[in-house]
Amino acid sequence: MDRLKAMATFVRIVDTGSLSAAAEASGQSAASVVRSLAALEKHLGVRLLNRNTRRLALTDEGLEFLAWSRRMLSEFDEIEHSFDARRHSPGGLLRLTAPVEFGRRYVAPLVNAFLAQHPAMRIELILLDRMADLLEEGLDLAIRIGQLPDSSMVATPLGRTRYVVCASPDYLRHQEVLQSPSALHRHACIVLVPHCREWHFLDRGRAISEAVPVRLATNQVHVARLACLQGVGIARLLHYQIAGELADGRLVRLLQAFEPADVPVQMVYPHSRLLSPRVRLFIDWMAERLGPQIPDPGA
Repeated sequence: MDRLKAMATFVRIVDTGSLSAAAEASGQSAASVVRSLAALEKHLGVRLLNRNTRRLALTDEGLEFLAWSRRMLSEFDEIEHSFDARRHSPGGLLRLTAPVEFGRRYVAPLVNAFLAQHPAMRIELILLDRMADLLEEGLDLAIRIGQLPDSSMVATPLGRTRYVVCASPDYLRHQEVLQSPSALHRHACIVLVPHCREWHFLDRGRAISEAVPVRLATNQVHVARLACLQGVGIARLLHYQIAGELADGRLVRLLQAFEPADVPVQMVYPHSRLLSPRVRLFIDWMAERLGPQIPDPGA
């Protein structure tokens, strides 16, 4: 039994004054209305209406249930109208996470632009370099770089990036030319913890790893990038993190022939069906604008 429908049918019977009038008003057959009322009374275990061929009379339980039904149906209409309004003008809180450096560079400016265009929206942007559990931490979506470990997640592709080895021209002026990953042991290296001593490459399609000597270890991308720019050593960073410095010559790209495969940049969320209007709006808006800003790592 559809209890909400049965409740609405009961209220319509009372309002119209008869089973036949309720059937006509709702577009149902009289028999269907009778079955609905009988099923509702059986489910509740009480008689709601005393009826004969000429009139209907509410029982005490019927009076009580009628008042409660009107209140419930009214509240249901209100929430239904509220959701309908949100579909046309979404509002409310959206919680998302992104990697720290990527979030600073690309996500935060677009979040600000989104909020300017959608005054009914509120956003909580959490920048983390760990893989947050969306369901456990109450997040609506995440922007992630890399393959998804959880196949139950839904992903919207945004772009791609890859790990790039680089150094400043000043550093390279005083060092031998780096011809292959195996020569890294003769250089000073700047690493991001916890990915310390192992750098990964592709050599003619074969995955290889090289242990590198650590001159500087840090957990912050901007610290590693600054050290690289100032000639401390060679760094291995994601392309988007140094695309500007490569383009203007402040950093030089090394070992390009050995770079590993691209990694995807994706928007990730727990499900695709019945997404709230605010989440769907943000996903569509962000996908259109964020993707084109991510530098092409193959260029």
